[in-house]
Amino acid sequence: MAAVETARGLRKTLHDRGMRMTPQRQLVLDAVRALEHATPEQICARVQETAPTVNITTIYRTLDLLDRLGLVRHTHLGHGAPSYSVDEHQHVHLVCHVCGSVQEIPCELLDPLVGTLRERDGFELDATHLALSGTCRDCLKQEQETE
Repeated sequence: MAAVETARGLRKTLHDRGMRMTPQRQLVLDAVRALEHATPEQICARVQETAPTVNITTIYRTLDLLDRLGLVRHTHLGHGAPSYSVDEHQHVHLVCHVCGSVQEIPCELLDPLVGTLRERDGFELDATHLALSGTCRDCLKQEQETE
């Protein structure tokens, strides 16, 4: 049922903006939903399981369109390709620059910072589209043990 609702939602969004639904657009959105967090290359591999002729250029163009339509979001988790997820999938990523691990924390943990930025600077932070870089607990523990 969720796939049918996704298809209807995408079709309506595209139609409302004067665009047409294509099988490739639906396949890309379905892949992002299934993978939850994925690079364009991972999404391409998933799409090519059912549509081997879809190339990476089509994937990038479709992801860009879906991002502009607000149906997916991208986050840069480090150097390299962005990671895409569906719009409802909202959290902050904690990226360890030592081991590369990625943890997810609720956006609400940044509410004090969001409030401070709004009051002090008149800036509205979108914490749902954020990756913070640092060192994870395990890597910190290893550092302390080797000192």
